[in-house]
Amino acid sequence: MVKLNKIYTRTGDDGTTGLVDGSRRPKHDLRIEAYGAVDEANASLGLVRLHSGPEDDQLLMVIQNDLFDLGADLATPGDDFSTEKALRIVPAQVARLEAEIDAMNATLEPLKSFVLPAGTPAAAALHLSRTIVRRAERLAVAAAEREPINPQAIAYLNRLSDHLFVMARAVNARAGGDVLWVPGASR
Repeated sequence: MVKLNKIYTRTGDDGTTGLVDGSRRPKHDLRIEAYGAVDEANASLGLVRLHSGPEDDQLLMVIQNDLFDLGADLATPGDDFSTEKALRIVPAQVARLEAEIDAMNATLEPLKSFVLPAGTPAAAALHLSRTIVRRAERLAVAAAEREPINPQAIAYLNRLSDHLFVMARAVNARAGGDVLWVPGASR
């Protein structure tokens, strides 16, 4: 269990931050940027939950917990992606997202146009969270070009953005439908 007695340490005043193994990296390091974007996505999901119903709220609570796991995974350098020594994202977490996507998508009409990130407050907030997750994914992929990053962490981010998109569609469907893009409508 995590126990934080003191919130500030002053160790980051030099522009670095500590990883799980005790090593220090610049705060602009891609690994740090990636888990920072994951933290931002998690905070944005907290705002989504202010507008969500009980069923969606339960899914989002699990996802928020997963995002802390994901942050710990990204904060742990090395190429051992087993769960024996570190908290890592595992295939079952990705599979759970896929099952939830399939269940939500089964109730939706097929798309006939691109969807605008709008609709209900919950759907609009889900779309914002989705874009933050996509940024986290881009940063994790960029970091993986330089050093080992758990492939399941990247898969989780990829699937999560899809999940949030489908959840936004499901939320809007319950309120009358998606807001669709009309190409060239303002010409």
